Parts: sequence; C-alpha cells; structure tokens
Amino acid sequence: MRDNRRDEGRTSTPATHLRVSFDDEMAVDVLTNHLDRILLSAGQRRLVIVCVGTDRSTGDAFGPIVGSKLKRAGNWPFVEVYGTLDEPVHAVNLAQTLQEIYETSRGKPLILAVDACLGKFDHVGQIMLEPGPLRPGAGVKKSLPAFGDYTLTGVVNVSGFMEYFVLQNTRLGIVMRMSEVVVAALSRSLHKIAVQRSVLSDLSSVPSMELAATEGKDTMPAG
Repeated sequence: MRDNRRDEGRTSTPATHLRVSFDDEMAVDVLTNHLDRILLSAGQRRLVIVCVGTDRSTGDAFGPIVGSKLKRAGNWPFVEVYGTLDEPVHAVNLAQTLQEIYETSRGKPLILAVDACLGKFDHVGQIMLEPGPLRPGAGVKKSLPAFGDYTLTGVVNVSGFMEYFVLQNTRLGIVMRMSEVVVAALSRSLHKIAVQRSVLSDLSSVPSMELAATEGKDTMPAG
C-alpha cells in the first residue's frame, strides 16, 4: 500500500497521468483509453500485472481483489497476473515474486503494478494511473522494492494517522466498486490487445503462405 496526496478531480496528460473517481459515469471508458495507450506501446512484449496487497486488511485487499477478478474475467496468453486473494503478493513475498518474474520472462516485460493507497479525504475513491514504479509500503512506513513501468492505484482511505488502523477499517463497498471499474477497463483493453496481436500474427504469416502457394508452379517465360 502506497501513500498519495496529490492532484484533484479527473485529470490526465499526454504522459498518461490519470486520476478519475470510481463513481464517475465515464470512469471505465476514460481508464480504458489510457490503458490502451500503455498496453499498445508494449508491442509484442509480455504483459505482467502485479496486484499488491493482502486480504487480512480490508483497504489493502484492493490489489488482490483486482487480481482475482481479472483472472476470472479472461484468459490472455500474453498476460501474467500475480497477486490474488488465494495467492497474494505482499511485503513478505514481494522480492521473491519480482525475482521469479524477471527470471522467467523472455526479454523485458511491461509491468503494471496495482495497489491500494491512502490520500486526502476528498480523494478517497479515486483511481490513478501514472508512469513510473510503484513504491509499495510507503503509506505504512515500510521499505519495499520499487517496481513496475506503470502504476495503477486506488485511494481507499485517508492518510496521515494510524495507517494500519485506517486500512483495516476501510469500507469494503468502496474497495469492491473501485476494483470493478479497474477490472472492467483492464478487460476491455486486454481484449483489444489480443485482437491486435492476432491480426498482426495473421498478417506476418501471409508472405510465407503466398510463397508456399507458388512453389511447384511452372513459370511462363516472357516475350
């Protein structure tokens, strides 16, 4: 869980900094558009989504809930999801999980880090997407390895005092509704990426198919 106390309202920049409230009627569409830019930029690289948190704390369960819902939402062969309610990624196993990701990935994957965070009172319920690594544990004064090419966080409660107590007493309803927006947007975006990669794969096989079709045919001399 990270700490965050910046910007307000629905905001975005070309560099893909986004902040949108989960109850904004356009939240899924806006988040999907920004995720499209990020995921399309990966080209043919593998996508790794690491959802940090634990179900032992209501507020900190945001990440694992997203991970669990996303795994049920679809099966994309080019995507790996780490961090679910059954197999959470948290302070104890984060370093080991990151090592596993780097050792098993062929080439450099694009990593999207997902986590809960604390913020200002009027920011609670906002979903943020920004470039750069996640620094997990900052909100509760823990020192954990930073990671990720992009960070997606949900402001689940207020920061500034008794962070552990605040996280444990966060309303589950807000966490669930925020996770639904995130999963809906990610699912839409990943479906688009799957279609695009399938089309590119089909196109790349066309020249070889045409060459195979012409083999064995006689060529009529010109003139």
